[in-house]
Amino acid sequence: MDKRPNILIFNPDQFRADALGHLGNPAAVTPNFDEMCRTDGVSFSNAFCQNPVCTPSRCSFMSGWYPHVRGHRSMFYMMQEDEPVLLKTLKDEGYFVWWGGKNDLTPGQKSIEPYCDVRYKPNRPLKPNLHIEQSWRGPADGDNYYSFYAGKLNKGDDEVYYDADWACIYGAIDFIRNTPKDQPICIYLPLQYPHPPYGVEEPWYSMIDRNKIPPRIPTPDGWKGKPSILKGIYENQHLRGWSEERWTEMRATYLGMCARVDYQFGLLVKALKEAGIYDDTAIFAFSDHGDFTGDYGLVEKNQNTFEDDLTNVPFIVKPPVWIPVKPRVSDALVELIDFPATVEELAGIKPKHTHFGRSLLPIIAGETDCHRDAVFCEGGRLHGETHCMEWEGVNKGAPEQGLYWPRQSLQVSEGPEHTKAVMIRTHHYKYVRRLYEEDELYDLQEDPMELHNRIGDLALSGVLTTLKERMLTFYLETCDVVPFKTDRR
Repeated sequence: MDKRPNILIFNPDQFRADALGHLGNPAAVTPNFDEMCRTDGVSFSNAFCQNPVCTPSRCSFMSGWYPHVRGHRSMFYMMQEDEPVLLKTLKDEGYFVWWGGKNDLTPGQKSIEPYCDVRYKPNRPLKPNLHIEQSWRGPADGDNYYSFYAGKLNKGDDEVYYDADWACIYGAIDFIRNTPKDQPICIYLPLQYPHPPYGVEEPWYSMIDRNKIPPRIPTPDGWKGKPSILKGIYENQHLRGWSEERWTEMRATYLGMCARVDYQFGLLVKALKEAGIYDDTAIFAFSDHGDFTGDYGLVEKNQNTFEDDLTNVPFIVKPPVWIPVKPRVSDALVELIDFPATVEELAGIKPKHTHFGRSLLPIIAGETDCHRDAVFCEGGRLHGETHCMEWEGVNKGAPEQGLYWPRQSLQVSEGPEHTKAVMIRTHHYKYVRRLYEEDELYDLQEDPMELHNRIGDLALSGVLTTLKERMLTFYLETCDVVPFKTDRR
């Protein structure tokens, strides 16, 4: 490909697919995302992450590897210097890479220089980070302590609650107005929102019509057939006494956070157009994973369960103007590892490593809506893998004070809770293989809420056999990679 597009990677954190208006949520306020798939791009309603927490998912979608390929299934094992990262590939191929936002991708003890030309730093003081300033939690014995619910944020006299996300958005807009003229650009914006704590300023806090918010998925009766870690989190979070009105407020706040993200996306699109480079820019907007947001009576996420709340993510692609596109919502099964494969084809880059992504350009052009027969997600650990317990650096003196204690306290157990597990999902069925407790099998057409585990149902025995065989093939195809650079014998 002679012409290389600019690339915008817009990557909000913990954004559920069903928080988008064009995917059917009547309370969602996402006009900019909605407009893009009506006019210039394609939204994938069946896009799935490869791990339901931040770092493993990012390592996967930046490399085209599933987490098991090199053990990237822990929050504390990042991409190493000898491993492929799309940002580094683009930089090496002549792109000017501007990175503004969180990391959760490369090791904190290593230089970030190989991955970008600019690592943006805000140039003015930020509002308090809700992870650090936690007065919103209330007393430790109260039922808001582990809820992640902060509510309406006080922005004072400022136009917005000027946090790191706003700083990076404004920084990116300034960069768009002053881009290098002699090389293509890549803007990487891994935002914090709508990752909880659930808190947002006006006007987005009041923008959501509480009466239009869809009902929550109910808490399973006795948690029968569900993973033990979910029952443990439910008991630890102490939210059982919440009224439906409180749940609605929390869910509205989350949707308000999503609306703020949509507004910020719109600002970037406007800046690209004003700079005259919108047509030359490929835009990728997707999240790393989802969020429970009250479904099943839970908040935040979990590392080794694979409910659609956590694994089904927004994924919108707008190609540059010279690439054919049929704007629409596609129901093709796609994975986030298809992102780097698509970027490489657009940029004319021949991969220098084995990866498992597949370019989305045929779907974007409207040639097909068939892409994969199944998608996969994985997480958890083996017994004895104490280095994967994910307790590192989390309030060791008083761990129960930590926001994530309800989940992390179970991840350090050598019971079945943090068991290694893998999901295979088709349009019709979902099967989860779990090492230390009962597997899961759901008929998604009859039971889209995943409340009735049918693993022991003889009527689905043929389906189960087929899914197990497909999972075996998946592991055989992806169990390792051989470097392209060979050694001398």
